[in-house]
Amino acid sequence: MKPSNTNTPNKTKTIIVFLATIIIGFILIVLPNIFFGVTKINNGLKGINLLYMALFQLLSVVALIYYSLKVLKKDFSDIGWTNKKWKTDALLGLFVGLCWTGCQFFWIIPSTGGAKRADVSQVISMMDGTTIGLLSLIALGVIGGGITEEIYNRGYFINVLKSVFKNQNIGFWVSAMLSILFFVIGHLPTDALGWFDILVPTIAYTLLFIFTKRLTAPMVAHGIYNMTAILSTYQLYYP
Repeated sequence: MKPSNTNTPNKTKTIIVFLATIIIGFILIVLPNIFFGVTKINNGLKGINLLYMALFQLLSVVALIYYSLKVLKKDFSDIGWTNKKWKTDALLGLFVGLCWTGCQFFWIIPSTGGAKRADVSQVISMMDGTTIGLLSLIALGVIGGGITEEIYNRGYFINVLKSVFKNQNIGFWVSAMLSILFFVIGHLPTDALGWFDILVPTIAYTLLFIFTKRLTAPMVAHGIYNMTAILSTYQLYYP
């Protein structure tokens, strides 16, 4: 008789912990946006508040995932957060991120409205004309987006959800597709262009994670795109 592995959580427990973590994590990510957007404290969604938002998202979500992984008897290496081959992965992420920036700002955005686009207008509205404001917006894009969202949406979502499947290969691809859908819907696209602009990089970040099985490449790609998109918007469209 084969002994049971008491160190491995059963599927029901994994699903419950997974769903609770995803729901609470989503709340923690959107909470600072709602807080500053509604209260308008210190000019609302502008300036140094954006840095506070980024730090809150990172610290709260990472703490949540750390506790969730501990309950599931896992650690961050189990979701691909490791420094293995980080230089190669970082270069790959840098290439992908810059390619997407080039496609957006040399072709897609100029041909679809430029400064009149809703997403460009939103970024411009978050710029207060100060250096600290611009740096805080970049911090939100890199820390809140490139790091926090990749840990939460890519690493945790895919690798924990796949573990409930009997066939891990099938589970990996199903989890990856659900991760893409969850990420896109979470950004609330309102039209075909919005879906395209979010879906394409999301698929790219997910493929980087699938190809490397680590978070470094998608983190760098996501962070680099957000940073260069903010700087490009400031240079090209900020009044």
